[in-house]
Amino acid sequence: QAQLAESGGGSVPAGGSLKLSCTLSTSTSSQYCMGWFRQAPGKEREGVAVMDFDNTITYADSVKGRFTISRDNAKNTLYLQMNRLSSEETGKYFCAAHAHWGCDMRQGQYNYWGQGTQVTVSS
Repeated sequence: QAQLAESGGGSVPAGGSLKLSCTLSTSTSSQYCMGWFRQAPGKEREGVAVMDFDNTITYADSVKGRFTISRDNAKNTLYLQMNRLSSEETGKYFCAAHAHWGCDMRQGQYNYWGQGTQVTVSS
């Protein structure tokens, strides 16, 4: 079993930056794939970036060059540094994790999800 808790959301003007954090609480020693997903109002949830325990990273095309995912395995914490945000990126950002083989943005793989943190970008 595992639990995820996100933090770091907030309101920023367009072009601004935010850094999200997600802490994984678990009693197992499993190696988790962890990722960030987001859901804009009225839209489906989409993948933003995922990072495997071995530091393999995948970004959505829309965030490449602006967002940076990182993790501190000793602290079981995942981060997402978001730069040059646009108003279209307003939404709820979720952290997710799984301990299965493979690490990509297929949401069905993820069996642990956080409650989400709100990011609001004003134009």
